[in-house]
Amino acid sequence: MSGSDGSEQFVKTHDFVRPRPYDKLYANKPYALAGLVAAAVALSGCGQPTSQAAAPPPPPVTVAQPVKRTVTDWDDFTGRFEAVEEVQVRPRVGGFVNSVEFQDGAIVHQGDLLYVIDPRPFEAVAEQADGQLSDARAKVELAKRELDRGLNLVQTSAVSEQVVDQRREALQAAHAAETQAEGALKAARLNIEFTHVTAPLTGRVSRHLVSPGNLVQGSDTGTSTLLTSIVSLDPIYIYFDMDETTFIKYSKLWFEGKRPSSRDTANPVQVTLAGETKPSHDGSINFLDNRLDVSTGTLRSRAVVKNTDLSILPGQFGRVRLIGSAPYEALLIPDTAVATDQSRKIVFVVKPDDTVEARPVVLGPLDDGLRVIREGLHADDRVIVNGIQRARVGAKVAPSSAPAPVGNKS
Repeated sequence: MSGSDGSEQFVKTHDFVRPRPYDKLYANKPYALAGLVAAAVALSGCGQPTSQAAAPPPPPVTVAQPVKRTVTDWDDFTGRFEAVEEVQVRPRVGGFVNSVEFQDGAIVHQGDLLYVIDPRPFEAVAEQADGQLSDARAKVELAKRELDRGLNLVQTSAVSEQVVDQRREALQAAHAAETQAEGALKAARLNIEFTHVTAPLTGRVSRHLVSPGNLVQGSDTGTSTLLTSIVSLDPIYIYFDMDETTFIKYSKLWFEGKRPSSRDTANPVQVTLAGETKPSHDGSINFLDNRLDVSTGTLRSRAVVKNTDLSILPGQFGRVRLIGSAPYEALLIPDTAVATDQSRKIVFVVKPDDTVEARPVVLGPLDDGLRVIREGLHADDRVIVNGIQRARVGAKVAPSSAPAPVGNKS
């Protein structure tokens, strides 16, 4: 385009003036265009949250008040069982073993026959001793008659007093020989009895260590042969070591009159065997050593335990629970209500406004399945016992009361 002065002029063509292809397409379709606009508005609102959404309800939890009752602390020790009586069975006489009369590992009673040793050599000695005794008695009778005759003759001066004294001495010697012969016969008969080796006590016998046909040495040689061993089972001892701190604590409680001393009183113990979760045997303390072991700083202690079912064997391990305090009032809650927050123990308490508070506590031992709380709780606190995982500190909850926990024997 040329101007008035003959120069070229450029005229800008605007897009809104120039008709676009889709303007023609929707020129006669106003409803379609309005639908597109509405759809765009609807899509633009899909990603925005609704400011009027309802808040979730408080999570439900179960609460209960601590149980208040009198409890007693117990201390735990590891011990080993030992037999009250243990005997190594050895023969009193030597000889060849004829037979073994017991079953390996069986229960035997005092006086039961265990071994038979060939008695024939001892029977022969007994017969010889019996003959010597008869000879000695005959000599005694002869000496008596000789003395009586001498006493009669001395009255008529037929013999001298010296002869009478000699005959009196001969009678005494005959009596001594008779006594020796009687002793030899008794010893021979005892040896015959000793060829039958019997159980010296009631208990469980070990295996036989000597088979028939073997030669055994008797106690007269100083190196008698070991035949077997027997241990008593009921009752049974359990030995354990008490550390010095615990011993001092017990001494202080005894001095204050809060706990009887185990030296003077058979304080009760409860024993838990390996693989058990609760005590299964009862017993009592019956021995404390007279000094502490200087190498370990512990005091050797012993309790005697009933073993009527013979289920405990010497050498087994067991856990010993010994009364460790005077009775006292304590608050108890289920152990599952206790949570761990790093290095401290906490419980969740519901406050009057139904918000949750984390309360640090000091734990005591378990008592009948409930955990003793030494510090941190009050008797009227509402402790969350179920639904701990849904509780948040400072947040509201919907508490429902549960019956007071009663625990179970453990």
